[in-house]
Amino acid sequence: MPYYRAVGEIPRKRHIVFRRPDGGVYAEELMGEEGFSSESALLYHRNAPTAIVKSETVSDTAQATAVEPNLPLAPRHFRTQDLPEGGDLVRGRQLLCANADVRLSFAAVTEASGLYRDSVGDETVYIQSGTARFESTYGVLEVGAGDYVVIPTGTIHRWVPHEPVRALTIEASGHIRPPKRYLSARGQFLEHAPYSERDLRGPTEPHLVTGPEAEQPTPVLVRTRRGLTQLTFAHHPFDVVGWDGHLYPYVFNINDFEPIVKRTHAPPPVHQTFEGPNFVVCSFCPRPLDFHDSAVPIPYNHHNVDSDEFMYYVAGDYAARRGSGIDIGSISLHPAGFTHGPQPGAVEASLGAGYTSETAVMIDTFNPLDLGAGARQSEDPEYAWTWAR
Repeated sequence: MPYYRAVGEIPRKRHIVFRRPDGGVYAEELMGEEGFSSESALLYHRNAPTAIVKSETVSDTAQATAVEPNLPLAPRHFRTQDLPEGGDLVRGRQLLCANADVRLSFAAVTEASGLYRDSVGDETVYIQSGTARFESTYGVLEVGAGDYVVIPTGTIHRWVPHEPVRALTIEASGHIRPPKRYLSARGQFLEHAPYSERDLRGPTEPHLVTGPEAEQPTPVLVRTRRGLTQLTFAHHPFDVVGWDGHLYPYVFNINDFEPIVKRTHAPPPVHQTFEGPNFVVCSFCPRPLDFHDSAVPIPYNHHNVDSDEFMYYVAGDYAARRGSGIDIGSISLHPAGFTHGPQPGAVEASLGAGYTSETAVMIDTFNPLDLGAGARQSEDPEYAWTWAR
């Protein structure tokens, strides 16, 4: 994270005695990235965060890891509208695409999750619709439509929907951060960046579980590169009285992204929002269109020779895709090796347009994406041929 935050009670100096009201000493937990050579946070627990009483292997069938190559090579359209609803935002994920760097899943959920810790990498969850309460050892975040929820590796958390939630989950093999070109050498957002610190929402107070629940053994599902384990902690892990640092979950809403507009059509990097290991996340937002007198205000045919393009259409009217079957909730996958662009007739229909209402989340990966069970289950088999009609 690019800026410092302090929440709750903390002592004046790090790593000194910090006493509980009963005279005991709070237990420190330093959460740090890259061998404690990058961002970190220092949390103060009522109980030892190391105290576990049980460890059990858990089957991973609810989030099947099996994928298959995108063969024969083809552009694809997944209709998340057709995927089943139910479950929670941890175990109810339906895998769409994955490679060694990132896993992309869809979830349409109604239930609260159990406690969860992803120890493989950071997660970003994009809320397409619905509202939920995100609870973690750092505090609480209320989230809703348009929110990117960025969760650092190792954060114990759970999801409590207030209503049905539809979401895209991005599970990285490393860290998800704002692009380096948006930040100063010391981490401040620069003036040319399309968002700033003021647009980010972090926890503002501790979230303490009290009463009998606080002292009972509490299970936490932990994901590692080897699979799932359920660790049972001696006490509920939501016992942090305060923390400070640069590493914590936060929220950025897509409607706070400030689009960059040119006289002629701008390429996808102007929409970049986050970067991860061998992938980027971009936000396509409502904006004035290109204003050159002769501009073609929709994308030209293009072929990103190094990337697969995964696009989630979340709101508005995506004029360039009209006639393809793409609708709100659709996901397109345009792989390297395929040139894609507007549907037949879309260029002519767009001439003279001054504004677009489209909203979409795009992930470009620098390694090929394989297909998961959710992709095969929701695919529109006619999509690849829509440019030839």
